Amino acid sequence: MKAVICTALTGPRSLKVMDWPSRTPGPGEIRVAIFAGGVNFGDLLVTSGKYQVRLDPPFVLGTEGAGIVMDCGEGVIRFKAGDRVLVQNNDVRACFADEVTLPAIRAVHVPAGIPLTGIAGFPLNFGTSYYALKHRANLLPGEVLAVHGASGGVGLAAVKLGKMLGATVIATGGDGEKLRMVKAEGADFVVNTNTEPLAERIRELTGGRGADVSFDPVGGDVFNAALRSTAIDGRVLVVGFAGGHIPSAPANKILFGGLSVVGAPYGGFTQRHPERWAQMMSALLDKVSRGELTPLISQRFEFEQATVALERVAQRKVVGKNILVSERGYAET
Repeated sequence: MKAVICTALTGPRSLKVMDWPSRTPGPGEIRVAIFAGGVNFGDLLVTSGKYQVRLDPPFVLGTEGAGIVMDCGEGVIRFKAGDRVLVQNNDVRACFADEVTLPAIRAVHVPAGIPLTGIAGFPLNFGTSYYALKHRANLLPGEVLAVHGASGGVGLAAVKLGKMLGATVIATGGDGEKLRMVKAEGADFVVNTNTEPLAERIRELTGGRGADVSFDPVGGDVFNAALRSTAIDGRVLVVGFAGGHIPSAPANKILFGGLSVVGAPYGGFTQRHPERWAQMMSALLDKVSRGELTPLISQRFEFEQATVALERVAQRKVVGKNILVSERGYAET
């Protein structure tokens, strides 16, 4: 089969499309014909050896995807050949390929009517954001949600989910054109961090009170601004450090601000509780099926363009999600 292989931990230019052996599923596993896979910031880190789990080259890149079950190993009863599925394979990745063999607990059914190429980049962005907003922060209808880094895949998913959960959403970022797109996707207000003081503007938009929940996948100075612009009894969600700097939280600001600083370790959650992950993902896919959630695809690329797709992520040129599409996927579209 054809696969996108990381040949060295030197960044996305190490990626090559090569022949790779297919694997028959063992007990509890399924083999899936991949139509498309989502391109993530985490994939970029993996190619440079900077991710928290280091893989030794050569290996197949890609953490998530969508396709059709080819065959099932012994003991698998939830799936059969021909089922349409969404997969998230945190442990070994391997989704940027014609096929992937993985544990059946890492897959969920895709409802009829949802294109597989349109949903392939869904699990990480929407799973991360929903886990953070609902499971960790318990975002309530009528609350104010500030989403930082809102034009990225995880940030834009948080904007869409915040609106679905009944919140007023303030989206922040440093690119005016991207923020206009985020507003068109549902944000109530936008704050350009290059032209407006972030914390002060959020307090102004909330009548001096601050956001009930601050969603931060960026870190660094953005995290510090989130601490200053979150309301008393509010929650600051630590989702990631896409800005490259891991901040420290001054305990006095947490104490006197009455804040809860809450970690949202989505990857660990999926590994510790795969059944809960599957239930959550199935519920979100049902929202997509009913038209209540619509993932935004930025660009579609062929496997041979994997380096370009990841470099665009590194250059912050993506609003929503890039996906890699296999030959089967292009046949679908």
